[in-house]
Amino acid sequence: MTRTVVIFGGRSEIGVAVAQRLAPGATVVLAARRSTDLDAEEKSLRDAGAAAVDRVEFDADDLASHAAVLQDLVDRHGRLDVAVIAFGLLGDQARAEAEPEHAVQIVHTDYVAHVALLTRLATILRGQGGGDLVVYSSVAGARVRRANYVYGSAKAGLDGFASGLADALHGSGVRLLLVRPGFVIGRMTEGMAPAPFSSTPEQVADATVRALAAGRGVVWVPAVLQPIFAVLGHAPRRLWRRMPR
Repeated sequence: MTRTVVIFGGRSEIGVAVAQRLAPGATVVLAARRSTDLDAEEKSLRDAGAAAVDRVEFDADDLASHAAVLQDLVDRHGRLDVAVIAFGLLGDQARAEAEPEHAVQIVHTDYVAHVALLTRLATILRGQGGGDLVVYSSVAGARVRRANYVYGSAKAGLDGFASGLADALHGSGVRLLLVRPGFVIGRMTEGMAPAPFSSTPEQVADATVRALAAGRGVVWVPAVLQPIFAVLGHAPRRLWRRMPR
């Protein structure tokens, strides 16, 4: 049977890059808002060897719609082999400090919507006896910095949730890969000065696919960030609060 790969956040640069690497011979589903406007993403996947590309209308923030979207996917494609959760919102820290609604919007997209979707996906994958979940956390959640604490706090929550879910799935045949990238140079960070040890969407995708193939549970991108944050986690708070994003 053809493997089915679903990208939730179907226009995400990282998500599409992962899909391109998993595309040969697979059915790839791009789930995103304005799903009719994904011609470039679909072409890139067909060029990468996808057997078929499906587009699904999906609004991550509309929690009530998740169940119907997932049921439709199962009805039309059967087994979901790989589900990549690639949507997210960086937001504006200064605006979030002045407007509680914006702070809540960031947390809703980057944490609450992920929790809702992952919980439903875990149930589906358990029921089918296996599959892979890919979740994108961030080093911003490893230790939350003053410079982007709203986004960082959402990623910290997601990281904890995904880590616990991975443990809950142990022995079920379902694997969860938690990816912790550093600063990613792309559309989301356009206009921002790259941080040290930055990566590109393609580099994050390469690391993700290698980790999937190896059956790993966690991967940092680039790998050097893991020992760096092991040390930074002990930095005095008076110094940490001055750290840039």
